[in-house]
Amino acid sequence: MPRLLSLQAVARTLAGPRGRRWRRALLAAVLGVAILTAATVASAAWVRDGAEGHIFTEEAVPEAPVALVLGTRVYPDGTPSPFLVGRLEVAYRLFTAGKVRAILVSGDNMEADYDEPGAMRRWLVDRGVPSDKVVRDHAGFDTYDSCARAKRIFGVDRATVVTQTFHLPRAVTVCRRLGLDAIGVGDETARHHERTWRISSGREYGASVKAAWDVLWGRDPVHLGRRETGIEDALRG
Repeated sequence: MPRLLSLQAVARTLAGPRGRRWRRALLAAVLGVAILTAATVASAAWVRDGAEGHIFTEEAVPEAPVALVLGTRVYPDGTPSPFLVGRLEVAYRLFTAGKVRAILVSGDNMEADYDEPGAMRRWLVDRGVPSDKVVRDHAGFDTYDSCARAKRIFGVDRATVVTQTFHLPRAVTVCRRLGLDAIGVGDETARHHERTWRISSGREYGASVKAAWDVLWGRDPVHLGRRETGIEDALRG
């Protein structure tokens, strides 16, 4: 009997004004989850389709004028993290093999004491890449900004994008959707950092939704600024 009364009380609550509010909230939550799921699935397909046929191994990748190396974490002492070293090693090998003739290192330098492109350039130059062949983009705050600025600020029309393999399809797709004839080569050497690799790979789902939104609405990069001739000079030299 007490259980029956309890169920009747719940039924009365759900039938009243408070119950209607709960039902509306539940419906909104269900719709929100459905929309988010659909957006994630659609964005993942958009990334996959956009990169199909444009991702290569180091050995098979065609020649391109420029390697676009996307930045990631640099330690406080200026040392590139293992993920960034993996990307730089790929770019170095592409350059020494003659697969690219200049390297555009694009990363975050929003704070004076944090300089991804500076660390990237030092790493490459220390290993023998001529300094005039490594050009820095200090406002590559995310993948979209790096691709957009490569095209609009540095005048890059064709490039090999270099990043980790889990990130590569999104990076290549974004660059191609922004008018840059992009192909890509991915790094796998950082995979032994299993936890970081797994977390970063999982974030690609949400990042793909954001990337599709950015491309759809054609947002400007955080910073545009004046036209840069560094890549033109490096290729001409």
